Formats: sequence, structure tokens, C-alpha cells
Amino acid sequence: DRKRMSSFPLEIVTPTRILDEGDITYLRCPAPDGLFGIMANHRPALIALVAGEVKITKAGKESYLATSGGYADIRREKVQLLLETVERSQEINVGRAEAALERAKRQLSSEDGDLDYIKARGSFSRALTRLQVAGRK
Repeated sequence: DRKRMSSFPLEIVTPTRILDEGDITYLRCPAPDGLFGIMANHRPALIALVAGEVKITKAGKESYLATSGGYADIRREKVQLLLETVERSQEINVGRAEAALERAKRQLSSEDGDLDYIKARGSFSRALTRLQVAGRK
């Protein structure tokens, strides 16, 4: 009976791939108002996610992923993360992320207009998240 179990199945869906994480015991995700955690028997919910770090605890081991945002679909039988992008810490190309961070810093310091500034802030945030997650290998 799942109610007595302390784990739940997690599936991560992006436009390009599906990751079946199997049964996990804890999930932490970035939401607009901050981080939130999910454990077994969580109430059903649909929660927006922002760019940031996803933490998964499975069999006592922690793993980390970088995402650019999406939704957490929490149901009684499983949790699905519907994400724009996702990268495991070991998949992240650190050199590429560092170059993206530097590009975003240069764009943020220029005065090219509001739209470019908003795009640069998003690029900066995504690159910084990727570097933080990559450091968790």
C-alpha cells in the first residue's frame, strides 16, 4: 500500500526526452516564491517552476539537476516534472556555462534597452544555475 510507503515515482518530461527516476524519497524544486519539497503522500498540486536547481533523494543518495523552469504535477500515484530543459550535474558543459555567464554579464552592463536586459538576466540566471549544479558532481 503506497500510503505506508515513504517513496514515490518521479518522471521528468522535456520536449526532447523522458527521464524515469524510479521511486524516490524526496524532491526539492525551485518555485517563483522559493524552494519547496515533496515527500510521499503529498497533496495533489500543480506548481509552477522557475530556473534553478532540482534535488532528488533516492536510496539515501542525492542527485542534482539544472532546469530552466516548467511545472511540477503532483498526484497521489506519482510526480511528474514537465520541464523546458533539464541537465544532470554530470551532463553540464562547465566551459560553455562559464562562457554564457560572461556573455550575460557583458550584456547586463551595456545599455541596449529593456528587452535585451530581460533576456540577459534570464541567460545569467540559467548559466549561474548550471555552474552551481555542475559543482555538485
